[in-house]
Amino acid sequence: MQKISLEQELKQNAYPGRGIVIGQSANGKYAVTAYFIMGRSENSRNRVFVEDGEGIRTQAFDPSKLSDPSLIIYAPVRVLGNKTIVTNGDQTDTIYELMDKQQTFEQALRTREFEPDAPNYTPRISGIMHVENGNYSYAMSILKSNNGNGDSCNRYTFAYAQPVAGEGHFIHTYQCDGEPLPSFEGEPKPVSIPDDMQEFTDMLWNSLNEDNKVSLFVRYIDIATGKAESVIVNKNK
Repeated sequence: MQKISLEQELKQNAYPGRGIVIGQSANGKYAVTAYFIMGRSENSRNRVFVEDGEGIRTQAFDPSKLSDPSLIIYAPVRVLGNKTIVTNGDQTDTIYELMDKQQTFEQALRTREFEPDAPNYTPRISGIMHVENGNYSYAMSILKSNNGNGDSCNRYTFAYAQPVAGEGHFIHTYQCDGEPLPSFEGEPKPVSIPDDMQEFTDMLWNSLNEDNKVSLFVRYIDIATGKAESVIVNKNK
């Protein structure tokens, strides 16, 4: 697959939903991830990202307007030793807990399926980054309904054992806006990853649809040292 312009991909899609990017900076120095959330309803838009230990969690911006926390309040990012977990739901906790018990990323996700929000059956998208002793690898996953059939879950995992400098992969929940929302299809999309975290953050945030974007998280991890730097951008302030 040819690399696509992540900027153009986002600008041309008013509602990709929630998205994960994982890859390696152009200079080969950093393991990089980004996670964004969008929303169409007042309940979905009423959120911010906040730091939570080495990870982040979502919380209501205005608690009085929170009508249903079940699928919108969760920890998108958690860190387990030298592993960084990034997901669009509470499967972050499933992956963390089962990997802590020596199960694999795939084994943990076999216990989960897409979200119970018929008729959309929003896919669960997940990623894991492994940075240890100057080595880096990552994997991504999507759990989705079988062409909108809520009785059948398809599970796909994509492993990147030898990341290429300057390259990442982008996966998101929805192909586009719609009723019902059509699930993402195909492999994670190859995209370019720059060296500068602020440049990457600004490009992502400015490319997301102004009405629908809610929050963005970006993290750059020094592969040699494991030291991480992060940025959070919230529309609600």
